[in-house]
Amino acid sequence: MVLALICGAFIGAVLGFVGAGGAMLSVPILLYFFHFSASQATTAALAVVFLAALAGVIPKFRSGDVLLREGFSVWAIGFISNVGGAALAKHLSDTVILTGFAAVMVVAGLSMLRGPVKDRPEKRMKPIALISISLIIGAMTGIFGIGGGFLAIPVLVLFYHTPQKKAAGTSLLIITLNCLTSFIAHHSEWSKITWHTPILMGVAAIIVSAFASHHSSRLNAKVLRIAFAYLLFTIAAFTLVRTWFFT
Repeated sequence: MVLALICGAFIGAVLGFVGAGGAMLSVPILLYFFHFSASQATTAALAVVFLAALAGVIPKFRSGDVLLREGFSVWAIGFISNVGGAALAKHLSDTVILTGFAAVMVVAGLSMLRGPVKDRPEKRMKPIALISISLIIGAMTGIFGIGGGFLAIPVLVLFYHTPQKKAAGTSLLIITLNCLTSFIAHHSEWSKITWHTPILMGVAAIIVSAFASHHSSRLNAKVLRIAFAYLLFTIAAFTLVRTWFFT
């Protein structure tokens, strides 16, 4: 119980301060600390991250740091690939899922190492970019149980000049909607999961995510991103070694 609460608090802190990355921590934690299978871990992680992201997005919404049109558009367009990815995941082996998951973590870590971005006038996303990004994020959520915030944030900041605070808030909205959709699509896995661990993690994540989201502007965003990036690289390497050499 104590371990589950500590892990949930860590996940909530990452989501609240960074605005992304909760599922990338939830899946390995459930795999290696609580011995879930890959399919069970991705399904349970969706529930934990949904709760944490929902708690984190509420203060962002109140402060006006959520782009509702962009967030709901990404979710709606990616709905098909999200549900399709969840259906595909049922037919993939644990090795394939975990190898793909590790690759996504490396890409996510690299996205966190981007340089400083100057303040520039915001732009609206072009339709082709919106559709492409939405489908990619939806597929990743369905297959790997990842909300896609690590992709949404740099796209919004680098290409559409969205302020970091708004990008993080919009990312939390996308994560909330995508995780809920994919969790429902994974309904066949619900009965296979021992839920007391994810529930405890979710409770801790909710409390800490809301607090962290409210106070995120007080911390150095660059330092947080760099630290989180190297944490992802470490977890990705561990996952690959464990998957290919110790299974």
